[in-house]
Amino acid sequence: MTRNVLIAGAGPGVSGSLARLYAAEGFGVGLLGAEDGVLATLGAEVEAAGGTAGTAVVDLTDDAATRAAVTRMGEHVGQFDVIHFNPSAYREKDPLTLTPDELLEDVRLGVGALLTFVQAARPYLNSGARISVTGSMAADSPWFGAASLGVQKAGVQNLVRSIDATLKDDGIRAVSVTVRGMLAKEGAFTPDNVALALRAAVEQDESGWQTELPYTG
Repeated sequence: MTRNVLIAGAGPGVSGSLARLYAAEGFGVGLLGAEDGVLATLGAEVEAAGGTAGTAVVDLTDDAATRAAVTRMGEHVGQFDVIHFNPSAYREKDPLTLTPDELLEDVRLGVGALLTFVQAARPYLNSGARISVTGSMAADSPWFGAASLGVQKAGVQNLVRSIDATLKDDGIRAVSVTVRGMLAKEGAFTPDNVALALRAAVEQDESGWQTELPYTG
């Protein structure tokens, strides 16, 4: 039986590397993203890597549209073995120039959309399913020049703990991976290496499950 992963916020970076990694293991890969051209390219890469791809262009801050896209994919494949949440909003504004409305807009994507994603996917998650999230050192070491990013990453890390506590009795676990470094084209923090850390995080032994794992390279 084909295993399936659904990735929200799919693009050419870490999420793209993760999609290709799962595809190489024979997973069916569902991709939710904002740009049709990016998804088409990534879908072709997934199939070239050995997986099957399904794509949907969706604004993840649109609750109804996101739920509809997840439901369509869930009904098509029957179940998700892994769902991965990747998006965040990057806005270069410090706390004296960032407006409350801008902060809430960014949090709507980087934190709130995770609720929509998990709630919509829940009917297709069985015991043994895993939820992973791309975290960041901005959660506890924020850069003041992009203040909303730190709020998003702290919030999503906290929310993952609540999601895990809610679902663990059903055999479903959640984890965020805190990337403690800047993404780069070479070295330990390439998208491919971060993707390997995300993949490994969902393979934790359940008896010692940790809801937040650091990736330090």
